[in-house]
Amino acid sequence: MRGTCWIVGLFTIGWCLVVSADEPPLQLPGTGPLTIEQPLDEAMVDGIDRYALKAIAKAREARASRWTTNTESPEAYNESLKPYRERLRTILGVVDPRVAGRGLEDLSLTNPTGLEAPGTAVPPEDDDNAFYSVLPCRWQVLDGVTAEGIMLSPLADEIVGLVVCLPDSVWTPEEYVGADKERHQASPLPQWLAEQGFLVVVPTLISRETTFSGNPKIAMTNQSHREWVYRQAFELGRHVIGYEVQKVLAAIDAFETFNNELNSNLPIGVAGVGDGGMLALLAAAIDPRIEATLVSGYFQPREGVWKEPIDRNVWKLLTEFGDAEIAGMVAPRSLIIEACGVSRVETPAAVEEGRRAGAAPGLIETPKLADVEAEFDRARPIFQKLGASKELQLVVSGPEGTGMPGSPMAQRAFCAAMGVEPIDGSIGTQLMIDLPIDAQDRQRRQVAELVEYTQDLLRLSAHVRDDRWKDMPRANVDAWVAAAPARRDWVWDEFIGKIPDERLPLNPRTRRVLTDEKFTGYEVVLDVFDDVIAAGILLVPTDLKPDEKRPVVVCQHGLEGVPMDTISGPGSAGYPYYKAFATELVKQGYVVYAPQNPYRGRDRFRTLQRKSNPLGRSLFSYILPQHQATLDWLKTLPGVDPERIAFYGLSYGGKTAVRVPPLLMDYCLSICSADYDEWILKISTVNDRYSYMFTGEYEIFEWNMGHVANYAELSCLMTPRPFMVERGHDDGVAPDEWVAWEYAKVRRHYVKMGLGDKTEIEFFDGPHTINGQGTFQFLHKHLNWTPR
Repeated sequence: MRGTCWIVGLFTIGWCLVVSADEPPLQLPGTGPLTIEQPLDEAMVDGIDRYALKAIAKAREARASRWTTNTESPEAYNESLKPYRERLRTILGVVDPRVAGRGLEDLSLTNPTGLEAPGTAVPPEDDDNAFYSVLPCRWQVLDGVTAEGIMLSPLADEIVGLVVCLPDSVWTPEEYVGADKERHQASPLPQWLAEQGFLVVVPTLISRETTFSGNPKIAMTNQSHREWVYRQAFELGRHVIGYEVQKVLAAIDAFETFNNELNSNLPIGVAGVGDGGMLALLAAAIDPRIEATLVSGYFQPREGVWKEPIDRNVWKLLTEFGDAEIAGMVAPRSLIIEACGVSRVETPAAVEEGRRAGAAPGLIETPKLADVEAEFDRARPIFQKLGASKELQLVVSGPEGTGMPGSPMAQRAFCAAMGVEPIDGSIGTQLMIDLPIDAQDRQRRQVAELVEYTQDLLRLSAHVRDDRWKDMPRANVDAWVAAAPARRDWVWDEFIGKIPDERLPLNPRTRRVLTDEKFTGYEVVLDVFDDVIAAGILLVPTDLKPDEKRPVVVCQHGLEGVPMDTISGPGSAGYPYYKAFATELVKQGYVVYAPQNPYRGRDRFRTLQRKSNPLGRSLFSYILPQHQATLDWLKTLPGVDPERIAFYGLSYGGKTAVRVPPLLMDYCLSICSADYDEWILKISTVNDRYSYMFTGEYEIFEWNMGHVANYAELSCLMTPRPFMVERGHDDGVAPDEWVAWEYAKVRRHYVKMGLGDKTEIEFFDGPHTINGQGTFQFLHKHLNWTPR
């Protein structure tokens, strides 16, 4: 009997029994030698990392070509900005209509009134500062969503302007204005503006604390409140940033109403620090009602956004919008950039007792002055073209831009930009007052409102998808097949992201890594893009005849896996999950290919998603062309039937089964094992233990997928090709009911198309594993193969 040799491959450590006397060739005919010494999974992830960073740098240079604006006049320029503002709104999730509320409500009054009666509350008796009142306030934003904060309100007849002052997310409004007895005043700006006669509104931002991040009935997490909202919103085309921009714009709505009711034309401005500076810049770019803007401690090149906390991750941002381009959308209105110190933020937070780990890594530090100046210089020409050079100013606070935000120079520049002559004199002492506010409970309310609003979007998302897919022709297969290519392109573009670069020649390199009496295994590397490779292990049956064409089964590993996991037998780490299904299939006579997918290396691969999202790309933006390159190569092999290449994946390989074969027509069949479920619910719900809201897979969220396609819609794109689901009753991915619910839509679709024999689901009594019973029969049937 011929011996078996498992040679050490560079995906994992193998094991060797006996070397056969009649060795197969060391490399496949027609391929070059594979000489990469680094483990191929590491080489793949490292290469994609280099590619993504280069793409970010290229996007910066290419942005100018995407901008066509008319600078002949301010009016013409503002009109030409409309499509850019619309796209910025879309990627921020600023897409929902705001509700008309009662203006800014003074919460200190028994019967709250609107902004039409500011200053009615009297400053505390022990407060020597009688220029203005300090009031807790609230205003309506979206249906069920409010903004809360504090208002510094002069007497109505003494107001000279209206300003939204946005704190950094690590500060409370009270800390920002100096009304917190326990903390030092974070910035003198709001108090100084109030002393000048401005009505100042200071919203509460969703904070970077972790107190309310989770569901106490399921699990609490170490995610910040901002990440907690970000995760669920991102999947539904919304964003914590967008929600807070809406809060700013709702305050501007109230200001506009105030002006209209008093028949006045008081100037409207926004100012902010850190995260608040980000919101001020974005709000001003979107809303031309804002006349003057002060951005402190935020403005800089944004190409490093992938290093920042994940709540700053914005889909497609860098394709059109760096900070300079967004600043240009404020022109010709006044914009002051203040280089200053900000609080250092590093995520994830330490895991406290009773909480789950899993928050995303990120870092915020004070921008380097040279970086601020470089981005400022990129924005300057836009203002110059509009004859508005003086409206863009750079202010430096302290040594090298590390001083306190809201410096005297920034104060006076902003005041002048609002058309108000500042009053000389020093700022009053810190406000030592007691406001009727529980800041912790206010934060709870603000987080809870956004969570509930997002969960409502989740509950309604199926109706949005139904509406978007209702025009797909279902009368007959031919009509569906004719319409499907455009729908595939739409899905690919919307939440996966398509890489426009032309693929490289394949340049296949191989080396033998496995010998067995029934098959030989070769590691394979193919070129995809510069720095990007496809890789895997090809298993060739030893009884394959020179003139024979056999079907291929592509066997895909799951999270943190390698191809050998699908091959190795009992005793190996992967066997309990994969049951050596690649080996079983090659022994039944199939040619088998086990690809390496790049979801390996924990944060190392997860940051690939972070580096790709700002370019409108995801991890599957690389996986799809990797698989197309693999298919192109497999079809050239002399023993392969190019019409019979099937896909079978477990877990993250199951995720691949509903994202890759539906979009790549060279796959003739797809089997999703141990992953199929009501995916959008699993991703975004905060009310079920199966949800990714409670886990460490922070990269798993896909922009607005909830309003584009769930697993049923993706599976239907396999039509008329066969599609199957393999499901263990004890699989913790989701309950059987979720799986059956989602698959029922696919089953109905195939039956209505007259293709009921081309789709199946197998439930078996087992866990998160390959079962290899009904699925193997499905392969035999649809690949027209009799197992050996």
